[in-house]
Amino acid sequence: MIVALVLAAGRGRRFSKSDNKLFAPFRGRPLLRHAVDAALSSRVAETVVVTGFDAERVERELAGHPLRIVRNDEYEEGMASSLRAGLRHTSDADGAVILLGDMPLTSSALIDRLIETFEAGAAAAVAPTHGGRRGNPVLLGRALFPLVARLSGDTGARALLRARVDVRELEIDDASVILDVDAESDLTALNER
Repeated sequence: MIVALVLAAGRGRRFSKSDNKLFAPFRGRPLLRHAVDAALSSRVAETVVVTGFDAERVERELAGHPLRIVRNDEYEEGMASSLRAGLRHTSDADGAVILLGDMPLTSSALIDRLIETFEAGAAAAVAPTHGGRRGNPVLLGRALFPLVARLSGDTGARALLRARVDVRELEIDDASVILDVDAESDLTALNER
């Protein structure tokens, strides 16, 4: 059983608008909805969304969708706290696809390819790459959950995966796996693609 874990708890301080960047419009929908909709359209068994900053607004936006909300009250500690919060609620899963709420080009087809690759081999994780660069989302196998639980600060699992040899890389033809929205200029660039 593979779950999707959508991280949507951060403050997004580098985004120039004072508003929550996850609500910035992208192709007719709020930025966050793209990652969530991709997860919901994929073959994951369950979609879990981790909220934190602006939690009530994020939760209202997602109300009525077949997903579970996990609130991370420690979101100011950084991304690692959101990973820990989400994984605590997915302990019976064989793996978790970690999606970032600010990566609107993630597709359900990519999520499904990560799952198929994970199921086909003995890898602890599956990471997409583009042009030799690792990107997101990443599928973490259950064996890595205890190691992720020890992460701290504003880091994801990137350093953890870099140190392992049992990570299967999946080359992706387009740059969607390395494109996120940190600043308003990133969103402008995505809109021009």
